[in-house]
Amino acid sequence: MPASGGRDSLRRVTADIVDCSACPRLVAWREQVAREKRAAFAHETYWGRPVPGWGDPNARVVIVGLAPAAHGGNRTGRVFTGDRSGDFLFASMFRTGYANQPTSVARDDGLRLIDAYVAAAVRCAPPANKPTPEERDRCRPYLERELRLLRRARVLVVLGAFAYDALWATLRSMGEDLPVRRTKFTHLMEQPAGPFTVLGSFHPSQQNTFTGKLTPAMLDAVFARARELA
Repeated sequence: MPASGGRDSLRRVTADIVDCSACPRLVAWREQVAREKRAAFAHETYWGRPVPGWGDPNARVVIVGLAPAAHGGNRTGRVFTGDRSGDFLFASMFRTGYANQPTSVARDDGLRLIDAYVAAAVRCAPPANKPTPEERDRCRPYLERELRLLRRARVLVVLGAFAYDALWATLRSMGEDLPVRRTKFTHLMEQPAGPFTVLGSFHPSQQNTFTGKLTPAMLDAVFARARELA
């Protein structure tokens, strides 16, 4: 339920996320990055706040990443927007019919998700892209609220092992009927989880995409399988 009580909605979750200041280390870092900026974006006003999830409220597929990038979502205010990981992700979603265009550079660039919703385990950009377990756990209620509100969701695509662990803890806190043992994370792994199927993908980080650990065809295969399961 929202902190203020009453009936919850995705709009209220978004408002609560944007106003969050529960993690002092993350607050300090996201604001420092927004002040100092990267030279390539020196002319831009950074978002510098927690980054909410977004997408189709009737989505059957929910994508869960790690956290906003310091000069990506922390700059643009939309997760996976304005960085190389987002370029790779949304190009694949476009090819597989989950997005109306292959690029994402700003909140108002016209990108629209189709039958998909994108969120993150942690909503603030963390130093060195490494949130602590405590920071992850403080963010958990936001993902739980989103999943409860996305009533048609059936497939949960986790981008990396961190997102898998965070999502599993979220499903447990929701009271879903989870198996005692779960499938080890790997690319294209599938794990039944109550009313959902969790589908794994390597994270579209530059480290993974530049080295070929994750290729466009591999990510396309994840979304093709998501469509079959959904």
